[in-house]
Amino acid sequence: MALLLFLSFFVLMIVGVPVTFSLAISACFALFVEGRYPMLVIVKEMFTGLDSFPLMAVPFFILAADIMSSGAMTRVLLRFASQLVGHLRGGLGYANILSSTFFAGISGSALADAAGPGAMMIRMMDEGGYHRSYAGALTAATAVVGPIIPPSIIMILYAMQDESVSVGALFMAGILPGLLISCAMATVNWYISRKRQYRAGDKMPPARELVRGTIHALPALFLIVIIIGGIRLGVFTPTEASVIAVFYALLCGKFVYRSLRLRDLPDILLKSGLISTAVLLILAGARAFAWVLIIERIPQELADMIVGWHLHPLAFLLCVNILLLIFGLFMDPLPGVMILTPILAPIALSLGIDPIHFAIVTIVNLTLGMITPPVGGLLFVVSLVARIKSGDLIREMPPFMVAHLLILMLLTLVPALSTWLPKASGF
Repeated sequence: MALLLFLSFFVLMIVGVPVTFSLAISACFALFVEGRYPMLVIVKEMFTGLDSFPLMAVPFFILAADIMSSGAMTRVLLRFASQLVGHLRGGLGYANILSSTFFAGISGSALADAAGPGAMMIRMMDEGGYHRSYAGALTAATAVVGPIIPPSIIMILYAMQDESVSVGALFMAGILPGLLISCAMATVNWYISRKRQYRAGDKMPPARELVRGTIHALPALFLIVIIIGGIRLGVFTPTEASVIAVFYALLCGKFVYRSLRLRDLPDILLKSGLISTAVLLILAGARAFAWVLIIERIPQELADMIVGWHLHPLAFLLCVNILLLIFGLFMDPLPGVMILTPILAPIALSLGIDPIHFAIVTIVNLTLGMITPPVGGLLFVVSLVARIKSGDLIREMPPFMVAHLLILMLLTLVPALSTWLPKASGF
């Protein structure tokens, strides 16, 4: 049955069937051919996969990000980032990186980062004399931090698949790797800006204006402090934190920045509902696909086989990196986490690998698939919103991919980069 499952799935993906339907149809096909289980089981498992209290955090975090980005908060963060680094050579590139990093602490989504502040920064960089394709590639490469810096939708889903880690621990674990990725992107921008002689942006603002901009940006930046602090202190769960994030976004948009209009809420709710539905459909299909794997004992047999090889933990992690990088070429991170985590996480645990370390390596690895063709969701989003040819974006990507791979290897070889902050915070 497993052979039929994977074969039908890859055939459907090759012919262009959306990943949600490819997952569900391949599971149905495998059950239909085998004939041992009623087809109704697939529907039951799809609903079971969505019947989860922690999963409720996903649509609320998406809604909070949409509310925050619909008002003045995105522009406030962009202005604040430009004030900090816009005066440097390549300053608009640094501002792009900094604003994406700030917004990652609000949205938890790479696509939201690229389509929101990223699209605005591409226009600013284009007007500032940067190659438009370079601005788009920088935006796509930096948006990868969206699912890594908390709050993160992928981390919530990972914790649902691996009971040895908690959402709060993963949120803390993602902060340092996310900042390392941003620093790596800044290094690439520094090199290319000097090579191509990209000029500085605005002059260094006066200290009074910088202080005013910082104070103005603090309410938007304070959201991540509320989420992480509340979870760490036990005030609320991650799901409750997502609801609080929505109310905080409403208060900021309406009363602090005074840019959110009540008549805009129906459109915001509709947009968030459509995105949430798309995400949940992918999760439902992935649940059905994973259920077929489980009843065929694929995870257990694979785990026993790999443990029998007596691999060194580092050798296993390197093999996982190669597997996930290849997997990410053809599948989005969300179904990747749903399908691969139940298979690989128990093996890593049996080899003595810290589950938080393994989780971060897995999440970063799968997220890189968003900037690699042929699937590369971020490439297509940036191409669409900025009207840049995909080929032009891909030609600009190699320096960023090299930087990403170096950070991935660093995270693989130095577990403390992922585990120190959660342990220091008491998780």
